[in-house]
Amino acid sequence: MKGIILSGGYGTRLLPLTKVTSKQLLPVYDKPMIMYPLEILLKAGIKDILIIVAPDHAGDYLRLLGSGKEFGVRFAYEIQDKPEGLATAFLIGENFIDDDNVTMILGDNIFEDDVAGTIRNFKSGGHIFAKEVPDPERFGVVKFDDQMNAMKIEEKPKEHLSNYAITGLYIYDSRVVEAAKQAKPSARGELEITELHNWYLAKQELKVDILKGEWIDAGTFETLFRASELKRKKSQISNK
Repeated sequence: MKGIILSGGYGTRLLPLTKVTSKQLLPVYDKPMIMYPLEILLKAGIKDILIIVAPDHAGDYLRLLGSGKEFGVRFAYEIQDKPEGLATAFLIGENFIDDDNVTMILGDNIFEDDVAGTIRNFKSGGHIFAKEVPDPERFGVVKFDDQMNAMKIEEKPKEHLSNYAITGLYIYDSRVVEAAKQAKPSARGELEITELHNWYLAKQELKVDILKGEWIDAGTFETLFRASELKRKKSQISNK
């Protein structure tokens, strides 16, 4: 299993904070945001991790994370010149992935659940993580059966599909590169991650896990603050 942290983009929702640094390097309580997704991959035992960054602040990531030796792993870095959809991460990372399975996590997503076992036990196909939300129309949404097989996926559905939003954590086998190459740009000109989900769904090879704890996309001022509060409270509990 290899890992990818997608940490590109411009972070425009967090201006003016992101005029001077990358969104994923902003502090969430006591550490840079990217450290939390990184900890998930480390806990799962992943030793080879590709960090995909925007060009403006690539040097900042190198100064923060280095080669990976400090963490007992190997880091590789790639530049994403401009955000053209989450699925492009697998085109950028084609040589890195090679014939291995891969877990990708978004650098601005904060998870409370322990998903290390699911990552370690993954064999093949695709695996996504969903969270029940009050406003599913804002997200990619999944409908699944009693065996946790995905049945239908829709991006920001106008009609109710389910209350389960797909979060920024994905596990795929190496065929994900083939799926990304076959994906067609959406109306907004991006390669959507939903295209990859549907590629595996068509083969009946897409499984779903439901997250019980908090999941925060820390890309706005409100959610960035909420993520810091979550980590502050957990730190206080663990220090008691």
